[in-house]
Amino acid sequence: MRSPADRPVDQTGLRRLNLSRVLRALRVDGPQSRALLARRTGLNKATTSSLVGELEQRRLVRLGEIVSGAVGRPSQPVELRGRTVCGIGLEINVNYVAVAVLDLTDQMVFSKRVPLDVVALGQVAAMDLLADLAAEAIAEVRDAGNWVTGVTVAVPGLVDTENGIVRHAPNLRWRDASVVERLVTRLELPRERISVDNDANLSALAEHAVGVAAGATDLLYLTGEVGVGGGVIADGRLVRGATGFTGEVGHMPLNPEPAPCGCGRSGCWETQVGLAALLRSVANFDDRVHDSALDLEQRLRVIASRAADGEPRTRRALAEIGSALGIGASILVNILNPTAIVLGGYFAVLGEWLVEPARRELSERVMASGSCRLLLSDLGFTAAVRGGAYAALDRVFDDPSIAPLVAPAEVPHLGGIA
Repeated sequence: MRSPADRPVDQTGLRRLNLSRVLRALRVDGPQSRALLARRTGLNKATTSSLVGELEQRRLVRLGEIVSGAVGRPSQPVELRGRTVCGIGLEINVNYVAVAVLDLTDQMVFSKRVPLDVVALGQVAAMDLLADLAAEAIAEVRDAGNWVTGVTVAVPGLVDTENGIVRHAPNLRWRDASVVERLVTRLELPRERISVDNDANLSALAEHAVGVAAGATDLLYLTGEVGVGGGVIADGRLVRGATGFTGEVGHMPLNPEPAPCGCGRSGCWETQVGLAALLRSVANFDDRVHDSALDLEQRLRVIASRAADGEPRTRRALAEIGSALGIGASILVNILNPTAIVLGGYFAVLGEWLVEPARRELSERVMASGSCRLLLSDLGFTAAVRGGAYAALDRVFDDPSIAPLVAPAEVPHLGGIA
């Protein structure tokens, strides 16, 4: 099947494609002169200048300081414009809901996370809370005179992205949750600018774009949450599979003890290495690390402190989880052959004690030993919500003409700079 870029388009469609080409070149390669943009995009200089002019009018780019060279005319770099256009990511997980707003330069404009027992809240009330967070973020952006490209929601479960429905999120106890429709009724955004996706997929996108494995063409992201999911990037693209449900790696039957899993089966990998398994292993249920009213990162700091102090139960639990993590990861590496595995969520927070036992298992079990790096995410628990905001921004990179035009008098004149 041909991609949209391969299909015949009219003049309006061609201009949209060219606007996208220029904007993406700035996203990938950074600020550059219009002459260099013309060479990199294959467009002529006059067309490039016209496109840059329109992107300025849509407040997507701006002109930097004039640079005088030793030879030839001075040049003026074109760069992405921060703040004026923003994407919103939402995330819902067992222990919290979160929102993040990124601008075109991937700078965080607004963020918030609310610790909460999502299961006890219930499906409908939880979706309404997401809508409240989104509305708060939209108001922040609009009060500053800026424009929202859209909203993308990250959910740990099987997501029908085309129809905007979470088909099954076992740890949330959601089935057939019409997330997009619910948000459409609450937010002042059209349906085509609201979407929902799997949290591991969005985390993988964030890591590929701005994380520790940024630019890696083949990577595997593993979530360290109550559920354990996998986001797969192959040849620079997110892998979704035949029905869009790729990455349910937490349900590989690897636990020799048939512990019950939230999916209704037993012995799943996440019953060994998921967040619930960690908390159960390191402390009794009356311990404060089980208090869902506390922010998850606070609880993890308590565990990290105990591990640093050499507390035997904590150290033993982390060593066992690290080994189980390495065994499961080795299977995935042998199948997918990524250049990097990125450990996210609590795996990254407690990575100091998990990585070495995991690496030992990988070195013993991976056929192409040494071909894959094991990395700790530096995005922490923000990976999925950042990925959601990044995906929301993709709408304007795909079609810059959706951004509103401003009055020409408000836009600096391009002049005759190269």
